[in-house]
Amino acid sequence: MGLALTNNTIDKYFGFLKKFDNGTKKKLIIKLTESIEEKDKTTISLKDISGAWEDSRDSDEIIKEIRNSRVNKQDNIEF
Repeated sequence: MGLALTNNTIDKYFGFLKKFDNGTKKKLIIKLTESIEEKDKTTISLKDISGAWEDSRDSDEIIKEIRNSRVNKQDNIEF
């Protein structure tokens, strides 16, 4: 998330920036525009970060696989 400025602060920055030559102003405009466009490209939906489980199997198959993969800790394994 970016820094939000009040109109008063923006006016103070503009008072300083308006003294730049036109070439420098154009470069600043391009940089600011690019930063906005880059931000739009990185938009992530809630679904992308939610970690939702996707599987073609039904719940009974998944539960059966989980139970079959469990190891009984009481089994004595000798080496």
